Amino acid sequence: MSDPLGPSGPTGPAGSSGPAGPGMTAATAFAGMRRVSPVVFKAGCPDCRGRFELAASALRLAIGATSRTTFYSFTCPECGSAVRKPAGERVVELLTGGGVRTLRLHSTV
Repeated sequence: MSDPLGPSGPTGPAGSSGPAGPGMTAATAFAGMRRVSPVVFKAGCPDCRGRFELAASALRLAIGATSRTTFYSFTCPECGSAVRKPAGERVVELLTGGGVRTLRLHSTV
């Protein structure tokens, strides 16, 4: 059985000489693409009053049954304090859309 991708990837239209046509290189194929910037969130520490930007990987989101049990948390990069802040619907949307790891809290009742 032959490899459907061929020796160097998928073949282009019938009669073409390469994966995407004659003379097509990887640099040419990706020339119009832009590099995607990582998502960062602006945050502040209530202890040291520091203001900074955090990557999605530095934040955690906990979604509870009520607004009182829904929050996000992070460690302040300036003073090392554990920070926990309430997260309303819009904040939950932004954090989940930005790739923040989410924990769903279940009620015990």
